[in-house]
Amino acid sequence: MKLEHVNLTVRDPKATAAILCELFDWQVRWEGESIYGGHTVHVGDTESYLALYAPPKEIQNAEESYYRAGGLNHIGIVVADLDMVEARVKAAGFVPGNHADYEPGTRFYFEGPDAVEYEVISYA
Repeated sequence: MKLEHVNLTVRDPKATAAILCELFDWQVRWEGESIYGGHTVHVGDTESYLALYAPPKEIQNAEESYYRAGGLNHIGIVVADLDMVEARVKAAGFVPGNHADYEPGTRFYFEGPDAVEYEVISYA
């Protein structure tokens, strides 16, 4: 078994998809109208993706996820070149932090669009 996708609610799926494609060399897999009258963009690679969903009405950020049952705490993304991706993250205006080097890999975190936290990991 494998994880195919995660569905996130965001303010602007197209803008978030463009940022994630630039940071992680991903592609838009599908885009269109979705349930509840919203719009969705699927972004990722051939194996898995994030479904970026926006409802038809304006949304607000939820309370701190680490203290809410069912909260999305972060999304872990494995990359081949951690330094290259960190440079892209900085160039896109995000601030990398919480660098760690422990088994089984090296990693950093950053808060991306819509206050979603990403953990970027390299096992190289």
